[in-house]
Formats: sequence, C-alpha cells, structure tokens
Amino acid sequence: MRPPGVDPDELARRVGLLRDRIEAAGGDPERVTVVGVTKGFSAEVVPLAVGAGLVDLGESYAQEAVGKFPLAPDGVRWHWIGRMQRNKVRQVADRVALWHSVDRRSLGVEIARRAPGAAVLVQVNTSGEETKGGCASADAPGLVADLRAEGLEVRGLMTIAAPDPDAARVEFRALRGLADDLGLAERSMGMSEDLDLAVAEGATIVRIGTALFGPRTPGRG
Repeated sequence: MRPPGVDPDELARRVGLLRDRIEAAGGDPERVTVVGVTKGFSAEVVPLAVGAGLVDLGESYAQEAVGKFPLAPDGVRWHWIGRMQRNKVRQVADRVALWHSVDRRSLGVEIARRAPGAAVLVQVNTSGEETKGGCASADAPGLVADLRAEGLEVRGLMTIAAPDPDAARVEFRALRGLADDLGLAERSMGMSEDLDLAVAEGATIVRIGTALFGPRTPGRG
C-alpha cells in the first residue's frame, strides 16, 4: 500500500478546498457528510485524517479495516463503502456505523445477525452496468422493506455513477428522486471526480479518497 504522501498541513488544506467545492456546488459544508476513504492507503492515513478534522472514514477491505480501527479515537464513524461478502461481515460489524453498499437481502440478514439495528443504505445500480454492484431501481422499494423487516435502520440510498458527466447527472437526479419517493433522507453519491455534480443534485454524503490523500497504488481501488 502507498502511504498518503501528504503532511498534516497539506491534508487540512485539502479538506478546506473540498468544503469550498461543496459550497460552490450549492451544498452546505456543515450538512454534507464527507467520508474520507482510507481504503487502499497505509494505516498512517487514519491519524492524519482525524487530525485534519475528518470524523467519517470509509473502508471496503476487511483485512485492512481491522488493522485501522484501533488507530481511530472514539467519535470516529466508520463507513463500509464497498462490496461485502457475507462471511466478512463478522470481522467489522462491531465498528461500522453505516453500511453504504447493501444490495441484497441476504447481506442484510447477515448484518442484522451480527449488528442488530444497524444503519444501512441500499446501493442502487443507476447506470445498469453489469460490472457495478447495486440492485435495480425497480427493486429498491422491496429491498428497503425487506431490510426493515430484518430490524435494520434504512437511512437512504447509495450509487456509483458512470464517468460521463451528463450520464452521472441523470443518475444522481434519479437516485435523489427515488430516495424522495421512499421517504429516505440520505443520498450517498459523489466521489473525488464527480462530487460537484452529486452535491448539485442533492448528495448528503460524498465519499472522497484521492482528492484528500492522493493517488492509490494501482489495483488498490
């Protein structure tokens, strides 16, 4: 894994620039949650991120996550942002504050078993690309109902948009509309490259890695 290669002052500057981008896109920096995506970076990034004022951190590799959890002080909220295998849930269930990528009932059943009442987001495949995770938009209402029946707290929806800006805008707008229809407050959408579009279309959570910590080692997400 690549160390972040950024000193604390530089990281704090990048956090400030990120909040400026959110405001310029029409969002409220105090209301849009910035998840600092530490996946794929060495463990030293955790105290740096916390020192720069980030309290929400995101992981998607179980083995990495369990090594980073002890480095975060109380008050840090860990987000699970990537695909999750059911047999890995037990390794991280006691530390995850919000699961972003719940795309099937069976995963929800396992999360409910390991962390009863956990807060989750339903991942929706707004692009229709087979390589991306997420349930179909038409299946989201049923999955929300299934997860609630398991005792989980469904807070909102999440998506990963296509790289084309025009397509991404349509997808973000569709996710917001679907969340509104379902009465869900949270919309996790937007990453380093497209957060401006996502915020303009109503993102309440953005997941930011490279804009904060720099490029990852190839093959590490």
